[in-house]
Amino acid sequence: MPTGPIDACPQPLTIPACRGEAAMRSRRFASSVGAGLFAVAMLSAAASMLPTAAIAQDAPAKGSEAHIAAVTQRVDAEFIRANAASGTDWPSYGLDYAETRFSPLDQINADNVKDLGLVWSYNLESTRGVEATPLVVDGIMYVTGSWSVVHAIDVRTGERIWSFDPKVRKDLGYRGCCDVVNRGVALYEGRVYVGAYDGRLIALDAATGKVLWERDTIDDKRFSYTITGAPRAFNGMVVIGNGGAEYGARGYVTAYDAETGEQKWRWFAVPGDPSKPFEDESMELAAKTWDPSGKYWEAGGGGTIWDTITFDPELGLVYVGTGNGSPWAQSRRSPKGGDNLFLSSLVALRADTGKYVWHYQETPGDNWDYTSTQPMILADLQIDGKLRKVILHAPKNGFFFVVDRTNGEFISAKNFVDVNWATGYDAQGRPIENPQARINDKPQDSVPGPFGAHNWHSMSFNPQTGLVYLPAQNIPLTLMDNREWKFNAANILEPHSGLGWNTAMFINAEAPQAKPFGRLIAWDPVAQKEVWRKEHVSPWNGGTLTTAGKLVFQGTADGRFVAYDAKTGAQLWETPTGTGVVAAPSTYVVDGKQYVSIAVGWGGVYGLAQRATERQGPGTVYTFALGGTARPPEFVAYRMGKLLSGVNYDPALIEQGTALYVSNCAFCHGVPGVDRGGNIPNLGYMDAELIEHLDKSLFNGPAMARGMPDFTDRLSAGDVEKIKAFIQGTADAIRPK
Repeated sequence: MPTGPIDACPQPLTIPACRGEAAMRSRRFASSVGAGLFAVAMLSAAASMLPTAAIAQDAPAKGSEAHIAAVTQRVDAEFIRANAASGTDWPSYGLDYAETRFSPLDQINADNVKDLGLVWSYNLESTRGVEATPLVVDGIMYVTGSWSVVHAIDVRTGERIWSFDPKVRKDLGYRGCCDVVNRGVALYEGRVYVGAYDGRLIALDAATGKVLWERDTIDDKRFSYTITGAPRAFNGMVVIGNGGAEYGARGYVTAYDAETGEQKWRWFAVPGDPSKPFEDESMELAAKTWDPSGKYWEAGGGGTIWDTITFDPELGLVYVGTGNGSPWAQSRRSPKGGDNLFLSSLVALRADTGKYVWHYQETPGDNWDYTSTQPMILADLQIDGKLRKVILHAPKNGFFFVVDRTNGEFISAKNFVDVNWATGYDAQGRPIENPQARINDKPQDSVPGPFGAHNWHSMSFNPQTGLVYLPAQNIPLTLMDNREWKFNAANILEPHSGLGWNTAMFINAEAPQAKPFGRLIAWDPVAQKEVWRKEHVSPWNGGTLTTAGKLVFQGTADGRFVAYDAKTGAQLWETPTGTGVVAAPSTYVVDGKQYVSIAVGWGGVYGLAQRATERQGPGTVYTFALGGTARPPEFVAYRMGKLLSGVNYDPALIEQGTALYVSNCAFCHGVPGVDRGGNIPNLGYMDAELIEHLDKSLFNGPAMARGMPDFTDRLSAGDVEKIKAFIQGTADAIRPK
């Protein structure tokens, strides 16, 4: 290196001494102190500024592999915590670890949201349910469609960067109760984590989509486990639970090393066979609340942790919500009753070890499929003059809970919809049950029903208004115990028992009297009261997002994306989405502009056979910004043919066909001609030729590639004739005379 005065400014270094008069002063300074000393000083200055300058010169193009690698590598626990204050990115499922879904962004606000317009739409190439929240970091979006397919999208262009299909076997789609859905991914230190529907946890390179590792999370192959929830990543681990309690399963949650996939810990939600050693003290405690005469372990017991997992970095705790009993009927699962821990509970575990810390059981001795797996929110609230660290939770059972997250202490509970199974909760946090609620020797109109007063659809909490924005609903069903239930048998008239369901209950043996509804509720968790509500035309509406712009966003079952005033509930903006929305939106900033994105695709367990729109289309991501002018994609009308006619059948077979249809077909296809079909068609409106030759579809048929089970070993040719008789007979019975 030269040691004399610098006569020319090196480019593109932006050293102040190399600019105009400053450069001349530097030369004079060099002459006075000596060229060698000046060179040392200048080299030191240049070295201190070189990284910034080099980045300015050599920064990779936005959306390039190098750019994606750089911006996603920095996503860790500290990044997620810091981002919660700015809201620039949406790096985690609920935005922040508290899963508030509150964005501090206000570029889009109550005054200008009317100017929101479409910037681009992206085809997810799926026809089944889409439940994912898009994650975004510096303009790189990660979102999943049905069948656990992951898409990486450039927000700046709306174009695909890469996609990854885990190749889940379509003919095994029946192994999950509630559509072949996926609620999204976790992003952590340059990796994308997705739980595949068939039970694999897969780590992908965030820049390329290349598989880095995968692990089979299924503990016991006797049971029909799936994954539909989004993983959570923190402290060098990725955590996931499984679904499957309708089929018979023992719930658990597992943590894996984020880099290697090595299993770090696993916690079971219910006890196993009491003749074998318990995994830990919590299982020994739980076993005391179960009746072993029911041999609950044979059907797993339930308690699957299929959705909410929330992390508190300050307390070092991870909170999980546990699921329903397996089977649903407690009289068959645990005949002498008992609380059946840890069903339908909030449970705190040590994040580093998975060791049990505390629990609060919201529905002791669950008998109604009242899972507690619904999303929870962590908040610090002033309650009775004291700042409390709390969990806000609205599970299926219809009560809104406020629980101390440091120790599990019950603070309050109030029903946010009408309920008939309990009148409230006592001071100790136990429900005051209606004595009739467990007498299930005849059909009971359970309110809320098993679909829940609130299901997996995400709620949000705005600290500025102090309100939680909660998708609420009722989908009426009647329940009645099946005293003749046998595990894994095709129990007559038990829905989907031919495909592995084990509820030990008859569902809708009599028509329910309760009314269906869907609504958006703004709930004050301190006062435990409703502040405002919006009624929807149907149940099963999407999750919510709230912002510092005084807004609440929600998609609806009838195919709209809507913005409301967060304080008053006044509707400020809406746009059509073509098909029903069940997922929750996210918002973020790219290059100084705020965007809002929503993944749309009708589905979920209710959406299989029901719908509230007349149009359909593939799963789609819509992205909006102020002044957007893009045209939306074309959607087509649902194919609704004429009511089925002309299929030859023997009326004497209808009764037996009814039982077979309920046990094998009803939850996917609905009641022929009565329901209109959801993302799976109603057979009462299909072409007569297809029903006439129904065996061609049921036995290794072409629809297996789209998720149809193969009934070759489940039904006989004679059974098919009985099912045909029921389908055509039902259509004839409802046909206007």
